[in-house]
Amino acid sequence: MLTRRKVLALALPVVAAQAATATTGLVDTLVMGRYGDKADLAAVAIAAVAFSFIYWAFGFLRMSTTGLTAQAGGRGDPGEMHAILVRALMLGGAIGFVLVLIAPLLKLAMASAFAGTGEVDQLAEGYFNARIWGAPAYLMGIAVTGWMLGTGRTGQMLVFQIVLNAINAGLDLWFVAGLNLGPAGIGAGTAMAEWAALALGLWLVRGGLGARKGLFDRARLSAMFSANRDIMIRTLALLLAFSWFVRSGTLISTAATAGNQVLLQFITVAAFVLDGFAFVAEKVAGEAWGAGDRAALVRAMRLTTEFALVFGAAFSLAYLAGGAFVIDAFIRDPEARAAALAYLPFCAAVPLLGVAAWQLDGLFIGTTQGRALRNAGVIVAVLYISADLLLRPAFGNAGVWGGFLLMYVFRAASLGAHLPGLLRQVPPPARG
Repeated sequence: MLTRRKVLALALPVVAAQAATATTGLVDTLVMGRYGDKADLAAVAIAAVAFSFIYWAFGFLRMSTTGLTAQAGGRGDPGEMHAILVRALMLGGAIGFVLVLIAPLLKLAMASAFAGTGEVDQLAEGYFNARIWGAPAYLMGIAVTGWMLGTGRTGQMLVFQIVLNAINAGLDLWFVAGLNLGPAGIGAGTAMAEWAALALGLWLVRGGLGARKGLFDRARLSAMFSANRDIMIRTLALLLAFSWFVRSGTLISTAATAGNQVLLQFITVAAFVLDGFAFVAEKVAGEAWGAGDRAALVRAMRLTTEFALVFGAAFSLAYLAGGAFVIDAFIRDPEARAAALAYLPFCAAVPLLGVAAWQLDGLFIGTTQGRALRNAGVIVAVLYISADLLLRPAFGNAGVWGGFLLMYVFRAASLGAHLPGLLRQVPPPARG
């Protein structure tokens, strides 16, 4: 039976790995804030969100890999667990190389989507041109981490992320502080770090790479593509919402864009760390789903959510108490610093407010409820954009942040509405 001790044993390496993942973007922003100006920061904000939109659109590679692997483990099918890894790697590599080929079109879409100045657009293009070469490595890498999580190899996942983050931080400092390459240096460092981390990841999971039997089984491939399609639509909808948030800042001022980007990194760190508990929920809920055990499914969600709430509250308090110190210490441009400080309280509310949404994501991803995830994601995007259009004209950047907070409420409510239907699909515990 799942215990709090086991949840912590699984979660702590994942939480640490997620913290390392989150600090990749934070390091990019802080290095640029320390050695650049508000135009450099705004350029990294725009290009980084563009890559988030591109890469997170294919986040199904991690999500479906975790859910399907955990379910295969719950059924006691190790051969299928290995086949899932190889399928995900092939799909991730293929998508990554296509992204490199269509990079000019993606870059044009980025320039059209965000209302930056000529200087900011040029700097963002330099970041994009460098980072796109890491696309195949990144997408294959998230397939690897998804499989590690689904098989419970959370320690290996931690090693993978630490190596990625350490290499990225070192190259950022060298390329920006040492060689003065600006945003292009940030992009190049991240791409190189992604290839180095992939090499390590493939070595760590080498025992699962020999799958041959059932690799192209039509029913299994159909299940994978069905789950991937729905999760992709859901992710695109949520990424549209996050991109809208950044774009709303650009419509106010460059300083607002830069300040919001700094605070978004704070949120990213909290979200990635708290996602550690959601990821554990994916694994244990997926196993319970594969075994057809409703009691285990409910217990998995209750125990993982308890820890997520405690950590969420801790993040909110930490940001209120120490966020101003971090902003003052690392953001040199006075206008960007002032904008970040002004809206820090909004940022501090997100970690606690977002716990319900993140935990429900974990439950629905682990049980591969693609249709529910898709429908909820689309509803959230529509409601959030409507809220922003109402609040931003009246309240400026405060309205931008108000709508952003409401988005987390919409996410929890839209998935919660599907919860009774999910539980009805699992038989209740037998009465003795």
